[in-house]
Amino acid sequence: MDLKTLTELNGISGDEGRVRRALMEAARPHCDEVSIDRSGNLICKKKGADPSLPEVLFAAHMDEVGFIIAGYTDDGLLRIRSVGGIDPRVIVSKWVLVGPDRLPGVIGAMAIHLQTMADRKKVLDYDGLYIDIGAKDKAEAEKLAPLGTYAAFDTAYTPFGEGMVIAKALDDRVGCYNLLRLLQGNYPCDITCCFVTQEEVGLRGSIGAAYGSQVEVALVFEGTAANDLGDVPESQRVCQVGYGVAVSFMDGASVGNRELFKLLPALAESAGIPCQIKQGVTGGNDAGSFQYGGDTGAGTARTMVLSVPCRYIHSGASVAALSDIDAQLHLAQEYLNNL
Repeated sequence: MDLKTLTELNGISGDEGRVRRALMEAARPHCDEVSIDRSGNLICKKKGADPSLPEVLFAAHMDEVGFIIAGYTDDGLLRIRSVGGIDPRVIVSKWVLVGPDRLPGVIGAMAIHLQTMADRKKVLDYDGLYIDIGAKDKAEAEKLAPLGTYAAFDTAYTPFGEGMVIAKALDDRVGCYNLLRLLQGNYPCDITCCFVTQEEVGLRGSIGAAYGSQVEVALVFEGTAANDLGDVPESQRVCQVGYGVAVSFMDGASVGNRELFKLLPALAESAGIPCQIKQGVTGGNDAGSFQYGGDTGAGTARTMVLSVPCRYIHSGASVAALSDIDAQLHLAQEYLNNL
């Protein structure tokens, strides 16, 4: 399965079924065991050549940020709330697909011609935004998009520039894509690849996966904010698109294992894999679940996050470099082959 197919599937937190089915079909020929747990996580296991080596777990989340229908106006517009963190300033006039029938819609707000000077100085919030699906009235809108219906950005995967891509849901379909590619290889140790749910709304799926795992090492594949635009000083750039996979020493949910933090960049350097250190304690991801491992600590693992830098993350159109996506995969393979 290619990255284009993965990013153009809709799978907002809590509605990952289409993504999970596609991933399961693609992964099954390369696995010894495939299962779905009660959190909706897709768990794929593959045996290694040497059973004496410790098993290594990899994780990436299937879900993406999006919207949910929370009400209606009398003239048939859909009131919305975000699912995951989406800045309302970046969504006006964006095309969306609503519900399982993928109804086309556009996110609207009051036209600038009708705004007062006070309106123009305010940041729009979700109370002032809506989705227009062309419904003639509230009754038609309710029929076409019942309360709780999901809406996803409608963005085509588009290569541009020199080895760059624009797409929705690069966070974290890049990780899912690389887990699929990882499963196609053969390694000394057993590996488990977890495609997890609901990361964008509080790491909920990976909490369940952590309870069910007994591994010593968990490596998380992520997409992360780049902050490399314009006149941002180099010292404030969290990571940079095109400079390789980003290795994290810490984020809002976990602290990277010190041994792995030293080892992985060293392996990257020796193998000529582009690699950078993520310069900032920002965000949070599924590594927090695997590091904590639940109330009993039964799933506690040494963790490290390998991220693909993405510009305009959590918006309708993110940007990443194909070379960074490849670097994420190659560093994981280098680690496995040097256990």
